[in-house]
Amino acid sequence: MRESHARSIAKGVTWRIIASVTTMTVVYVVTGDLALVASVGVVDILAKIFFYYVHERTWGKVRWGIVGTEPQQNASSAATVEPERIILPTRD
Repeated sequence: MRESHARSIAKGVTWRIIASVTTMTVVYVVTGDLALVASVGVVDILAKIFFYYVHERTWGKVRWGIVGTEPQQNASSAATVEPERIILPTRD
C-alpha cells in the first residue's frame, strides 16, 4: 500500500485543525490572552503540519508491522511471500 503525498498532506491538515483548536482553547482558558492564542496557534499549525508530514512519509517507508492478504495471481503480477508477510509488486 502506498500513500500519495497529497493524502499525507490532507491528513496532516485535518488533524492539525483539530489539534490546534484544542491547543488554542487551552491557551485561552489558562491565559485569557487572545494575542497569545493567535501566536501560539500559528506556530503550532505550521510546525506540526511539517513534522506530521515527515513522520507519515518516514513510516510509509517502514515495512514493519504491515500484514497483507495473499493476492490473486495472474500472468502480469507476482507477489513475494515471506514468513508473516506478503510483499506485493509496486506499480510505478
